[in-house]
Amino acid sequence: MSKIRTLLMMSAVSLGLPVLGGAMAPARAAGGLMAIIVNDPSNPYWLTEGQVAAAEAKKLGYTANVSASKGDTNTESNLIDTAITNHAVTIILDPANASGSVGAVKKAIAANIPVFLVNAEINQEGLAKAQLVSNNAQGAALGAQRWVKDVGQKGNYVELLGSPSDNNAATRSNGYETVLSQYSGLIRAGSQVANWDRTQGHDKMQNLLQAHPDIIGVISGNDEMALGAIAALKEAGKLSSIKVGGFDGSPDAVAAIKAGELQYTVLQPVAIFSAKAVDEANEFLKTGKTGVPHEKQLFNCVLITKANTSRYVSAFTLRR
Repeated sequence: MSKIRTLLMMSAVSLGLPVLGGAMAPARAAGGLMAIIVNDPSNPYWLTEGQVAAAEAKKLGYTANVSASKGDTNTESNLIDTAITNHAVTIILDPANASGSVGAVKKAIAANIPVFLVNAEINQEGLAKAQLVSNNAQGAALGAQRWVKDVGQKGNYVELLGSPSDNNAATRSNGYETVLSQYSGLIRAGSQVANWDRTQGHDKMQNLLQAHPDIIGVISGNDEMALGAIAALKEAGKLSSIKVGGFDGSPDAVAAIKAGELQYTVLQPVAIFSAKAVDEANEFLKTGKTGVPHEKQLFNCVLITKANTSRYVSAFTLRR
């Protein structure tokens, strides 16, 4: 680095101006493109994530563009390229893969575009300006405790697992195991990966039911898989004897709780942290700081049962 550039950067720091990627970035007014990349908006969770982030960005004076990787790292990389080409001022990203998305984040940073991660983490700290996620371990413990209350402490059960490339899947499954292993009478007879998908949840539930017809319950890594399982159990005429628990807090899950088909769901506060990621991005663009002390930020989940569905006021939002 030349002496002149060094002096310029030292002057910027002394004046309180942010420095991005080794170059001066003076404080700026709100405006420009916020590129928002979600996983798959056919899932109501990711749909809400994108909608909330875009609405918050527009409220703060930015242009928002929402796109979807569909969980594919190549698509994600291309979307990052597009954001760079379109001169995005920041990227709000739900990473497609805990390890595989690291390169995409590095590419954005190399282009001096700060990245804020939502919902899922990457396996490297110090790259994104912030990683805002649900407290999945807390939520899983909350759900498992309720599941035992509904299902009982003795019998065989099965589990539907999310995508292995998403750390949230393992965190939730481990959280379930931590609680359920305390009950020696509960035996996990089988499990299947259904990749957060309702259709796969249905098909995998059919397979599990054929292999384990005596189960008393199904614990699921998310609502979409749980709703698929419910459809399969209805077709088999076994929903009345097999209880299902979900995770996400989706509108369809809440409707299933009201109908007596789903025992509970664990609400992820995606509507809260998606907006907050945009707020932190805005703060960083204006001041060079996110306004929070840590890169990784956990947001606690909330249990939804039939007793509090009346407080569900909009998608993934429970009135206090």
